[in-house]
Amino acid sequence: MNSPPSSQTADEETRRGRERRCVASGETYPDSALIRFALAPDGVVTPDVASKLPGRGVWVRADRESVELAARKGGFARGFKEQVKVPDGLADLVERLLAKRCLDQLGLARRAGAIAIGATQVEAAIRAKPLFLLIEAEDGAEEGREKLMSLHIGLWGRPPRAVGCFQSTDLGVALGRERVIHACLLQERLAVGWVVEIGRLAGFRTIVPGSWPDSWRSVSWKLGGADADESQGRGRRTDV
Repeated sequence: MNSPPSSQTADEETRRGRERRCVASGETYPDSALIRFALAPDGVVTPDVASKLPGRGVWVRADRESVELAARKGGFARGFKEQVKVPDGLADLVERLLAKRCLDQLGLARRAGAIAIGATQVEAAIRAKPLFLLIEAEDGAEEGREKLMSLHIGLWGRPPRAVGCFQSTDLGVALGRERVIHACLLQERLAVGWVVEIGRLAGFRTIVPGSWPDSWRSVSWKLGGADADESQGRGRRTDV
C-alpha cells in the first residue's frame, strides 16, 4: 500500500496549519475551512479549490452563505482591491469543483491500493479494524448499507464517520467501475486528507441524506474538522 509523496504530505499539513481572513465575515479560520479565490486575467473571480492558481488570492469560509455574501456585499472587490466580475452561480460552481476534487482523490486512493470497493471488501475491512470512514452511494439500497453500519457498531461499539453524498455512477467513474455502492479508505493519511475536503463540501451539500437513519449522523461533519453550522475558533494571525 503506497503513501502519498512526502512533499505532498508536508504541503497538506502546512496548509491545514495556516489561518486566513474570510472576506465575507472578516473572521479568521484555518485554510482547511476556507476556499481560495483567484482573479482571471479578464477580472473574473475564479474558485481555486486546490489553492494552486497564481497571483493574489482571497479567502472565503467554505459554505454557501459566505460565498454568496462575499459576492453580494463586495467582499471580493475589497479582497482583490479592484473591481471584479463575480459570475452568476458562484457557490454552485464551488460545490461542483469541491465534489470533483473529492472524487478525484478517491481515484488517487484506488491507484495507491488504499481503498476497499464493494460490500465484500468493505466488510473485510470492518472486521479487521474500525474504519476511518464509510462511503455509501446515495442511491444504494438501504439494506446493504445498514448491514455494514450494524456490523461496524456491533464489532467496535460505534458508527464510523459516513459519507453518502455521491451517486453510484459518480463513485464508479472515480473508481474505475460502472457503479460503486460501498467503499472505504484504508490508509489513514489519505483518509484524513479526504475528511478535510468532505468537510469543505459539507458547507455546500448535505453529506448524509436526511432520509437516512440518525445512526448515520452520529459523527457530525465539520468544515475542515468543524461543524458546517458552527463557528470556527478565531485565530490571531490574519492573511488575505
